[in-house]
Amino acid sequence: MAARTKSANSGKQRPSYRCTECGWQTAKWLGRCAECQAWGTIEEYGAPAVRTTAPGRVTTSALPIGEVDGRQATARTTGVPELDRVLGGGLVPGAVVLLAGEPGVGKSTLLLDVAAKSASEQHKTLYVTGEESASQVRMRADRIHAIDDHLYLAAETDLSAVLGHLDAVKPSLLIMDSVQTVASPEIDGAPGGMAQVREVAGALIRASKDRGMSTLLVGHVTKEGTIAGPRLLEHLVDVVLNFEGDRHARLRLVRGVKNRYGTTDEVGCFELHDEGITGLADPSGLFLTRRDEPVPGTCLTVTLEGRRPLVAEVQALTVDSQIPSPRRTTSGLETSRVSMMLAVLEQRGKISALGKRDIYSATVGGVKLTEPAADLAIALALASAASDTPLPKNLVAIGEVGLAGEVRRVTGVQRRLAEAHRLGFTHALVPGDPGKVPAGMKVLEVADIGDALRVLPKSRRREAPRETEDRR
Repeated sequence: MAARTKSANSGKQRPSYRCTECGWQTAKWLGRCAECQAWGTIEEYGAPAVRTTAPGRVTTSALPIGEVDGRQATARTTGVPELDRVLGGGLVPGAVVLLAGEPGVGKSTLLLDVAAKSASEQHKTLYVTGEESASQVRMRADRIHAIDDHLYLAAETDLSAVLGHLDAVKPSLLIMDSVQTVASPEIDGAPGGMAQVREVAGALIRASKDRGMSTLLVGHVTKEGTIAGPRLLEHLVDVVLNFEGDRHARLRLVRGVKNRYGTTDEVGCFELHDEGITGLADPSGLFLTRRDEPVPGTCLTVTLEGRRPLVAEVQALTVDSQIPSPRRTTSGLETSRVSMMLAVLEQRGKISALGKRDIYSATVGGVKLTEPAADLAIALALASAASDTPLPKNLVAIGEVGLAGEVRRVTGVQRRLAEAHRLGFTHALVPGDPGKVPAGMKVLEVADIGDALRVLPKSRRREAPRETEDRR
């Protein structure tokens, strides 16, 4: 009897659970998804019925990969070279790109500029806005000079209406601003919900693939800085870009997170101003302060944004503290890295004046230095500020500083030195064995923080760093 009961119960369908973010399935309820690590997204949806699919008629015969026509995936320029750099050459027909960023960073301004520059008689562009009225977008287009006869504008929040515009205009490029504002009448839920975002994105992706139309989707971000909506959206699209920048600074960065058509280690630099947004082929000028004479507390370094070297300036200021606990304020620098450099200077560099003073450190132009290669520049700027002694002119410092005071090697030293030499810098402090040095540039190899501090006038160090000039 027990055996018959067990057999009967085994034929029933068991309840199943699925993550609403990434679609991961499990046989029991969990508080946290084991795939995407999201909390509270596991919901019961019932066991899927077992189905068998019979073989159907083949629509397109399979070909040897060498006979497949690759010209259909040829990228077309957007008219904005800095965006083309991140995309891997331009927009591929049928590609779907998701651009995410904080409110007010300039996403709509950039895409409106792309819409106007990529529009032509052979390639029409359709710009659909769900957050603004058509007149508001027209005002922005007048301000940034983004008016073109082949650029079409529509203000819609209904998915069926957007698909109707595609049939009427037949564009080569669709810009949807934004995907969270459009809803499908066939799906329950408010616009921006998980089900609505999934349905709208899926419909636009199918339309792009069927028509060979490139699509740019604007996505919102959460307060943690991640892309809002289901994680499935990032898996469905071909390219994911993050638009970054401080709203109080002019610099904007477009960084690739996912790219099926190119690399993800390229970064596009833009400058946001009253007349719109423009690409910066040489953005290092935003991060430097040109002076006739060096100033105490400043040091230059070369950071890598992806594969792109950028010369940046680190500034430090120390003043007598009026409170028992001295202030430590940073801007554009990691507070933990600055605290580590202060400890290394005090213990390894024998600079005891920093512990009881207020210390302020910052970067110029809104750039954020997070890589360890800026450690040496931070340490020298702090030491220069503490001694009120300027560093030599036309000097850059590159290297990671350890807690033992040693200066460690970093990646891309040759590219960093080449960029510094191109901008006119003649001296550099680097870790040992920097490789090929640009002609006419004097490179000082330093082993520890004591060697590096010898570049300060009147510093007392045991031995001088080795100098390598014109080494090939």
